[in-house]
Amino acid sequence: MTLLTWKPEYSVGIESVDFEHREMIDLLNKIHEEMQSSKDADSIEQFLGDIHATISAHFALEERVMQRASYPEYEDHKNDHEELLDQIRDLMDVYSLDPVSGLSVLQQQLSSWFASHFSTFDARLHGQLDMPHH
Repeated sequence: MTLLTWKPEYSVGIESVDFEHREMIDLLNKIHEEMQSSKDADSIEQFLGDIHATISAHFALEERVMQRASYPEYEDHKNDHEELLDQIRDLMDVYSLDPVSGLSVLQQQLSSWFASHFSTFDARLHGQLDMPHH
C-alpha cells in the first residue's frame, strides 16, 4: 500500500522542485513499505535520518528559490518547513523510545503533513516564482 501518491496539483511548475517533491514521496513510500514489512528498528531509524536530511536539503532549495523571487509568503512557508523538521525530529525521538507506537504516529503525521503542505503552501507557489525551469 502506498502512503502518498504524486498528484498534478502538487506541481509548483519548477522542474527541480517538482522532481525533489517526487523523490520525497518515493522516500516516504519506501519507509512506509519498510515499516510494513520489517520491524528492524535500526533500518527504520536510518530511513528517518535519510528523510530528515533529504527534506532539509529540499527545503533549503525551495527557500532559495522563494527568496530569489521575492515571494511574498516566504516567511509563512519557511515557518511551515521548520515546523515539519521539528516534527520529524520529535517523531525520531518517539520512535527511538517506543518503535511500536512510533510507527503509527509516523505514518499518520508524515502523510497528512505532506498532503496538506503540497496542496496549500506549495500549490500557492505555482506560477508565482519566475525562475528558469531546469
